[in-house]
Amino acid sequence: MTTTLITGKGGTPHITSGDMGAMQAGVIGNGSYLLQGADGKFPAVTMQDANHALIPVLNLVVEGRYARVTEAETATIESGVSGRNRNDLVCLKYTRNGQNIETAAIAVLKGTPNTGTAADPTVPSGSIHSASGTVWIPIARIPISGITPGTPVMLIKQLPPMSKLWDSVTQTLITSQYGTVIGVKTGNVVQINVTWKSANTASWGAGDFGVLPAGWRPLITTRWAYSGRDNSSQRDFTILPDGKFTYRNLGGSQNGEGFITSASYITA
Repeated sequence: MTTTLITGKGGTPHITSGDMGAMQAGVIGNGSYLLQGADGKFPAVTMQDANHALIPVLNLVVEGRYARVTEAETATIESGVSGRNRNDLVCLKYTRNGQNIETAAIAVLKGTPNTGTAADPTVPSGSIHSASGTVWIPIARIPISGITPGTPVMLIKQLPPMSKLWDSVTQTLITSQYGTVIGVKTGNVVQINVTWKSANTASWGAGDFGVLPAGWRPLITTRWAYSGRDNSSQRDFTILPDGKFTYRNLGGSQNGEGFITSASYITA
């Protein structure tokens, strides 16, 4: 029988790391990723001193396996040689023994010193997906110039939380019989697009789009101008910090047909 209800009650232990790894890789991705910390930031490796890299608390997903550095720890970096350059790689080293027991630990791949530009050491081949016994996942590069180590460079991809992904999806903010206001958002930066079906034709007439929802309102009053292609329809758009979104015609001839406009701003 090859079909299994993995997360259903089977009466005996039947959920393996391979099962969960396959699911997590399918949802998150097949690669290796650094997750955001509890403080909303992505942690980074630093140098504690000339011979020790400090690895902070990390949450990693590597080829579907979830690994954690639960307390800050150090990795030893061998001293450099005067007049030579070297790159070392701080890695997560995954191992699987003959009984399929899996472990992970922080380890360092030492580069080869040379008098020119330093190159990263070759990362041994291996894949968790392929049931390799050992897999090296580079986390950070330690550049060493002579006897002096430089600032570590994070190599592992950062994976934003799903809340950030949701922000990046276009959302409808206002909808009415006259048109729609849609928007995208990343962090506290918003871009909106207005597609309206008709406009007030009075020279100094005004219109009301509605109120933008919380989280999409500008930090300060936001204004921009609009000019129609017919050399008329001059109007001014305003979004207040409370989300109220309006426009006002600026005199002269006004076209009553539909219009499109867009704006970017910082949210509160």
